[in-house]
Amino acid sequence: MRTIFTQISLLFLLFVGFQAQAQDINWMSWEEAVQLSQTDAQPKKIFIDVYTDWCGWCKKMDKDTFQNPEVSAYMQDNFYMVKLDAEGKDPIEFQGKTFKFVSSGRRGYHEFAAALLQGKLSYPTVVFLDEDLKMLSPVPGYQKVEPFLQIARYFGDNIYKDKDWQTYAGK
Repeated sequence: MRTIFTQISLLFLLFVGFQAQAQDINWMSWEEAVQLSQTDAQPKKIFIDVYTDWCGWCKKMDKDTFQNPEVSAYMQDNFYMVKLDAEGKDPIEFQGKTFKFVSSGRRGYHEFAAALLQGKLSYPTVVFLDEDLKMLSPVPGYQKVEPFLQIARYFGDNIYKDKDWQTYAGK
């Protein structure tokens, strides 16, 4: 009995140790990211994960893609990471404008999410902004680890400045 307990304990510790390797992303609010972009000596680009609470693919991307150790490490090093609830109720101030929640149908949407997604409210959509808070690109849909890293590196490593996406992606 003691041997079985010891083996189960060892398996549990191995499992916990493996889980600890998945680096947690330091998600922040939009306001925090903007503040850092204005005060850091070496500001990063901003990455925004636009999601809703009811979106199953959003949850899958959180679990499968963002919790991947390679993804989380790369993203933390190169971006301020923002989670934005597309149905959030709190107003957001940006560039002298106040974006608010708009009640529509059963749920509604946040004007800031609609602006970032260029009116195409589909979830998940991730948005990349440069260091000056200018839009690089929204990227709609669930992304697996490798395609996501390819997209993230395109913007994070400034490849977009020298190559169009088709050339970079080999399409």
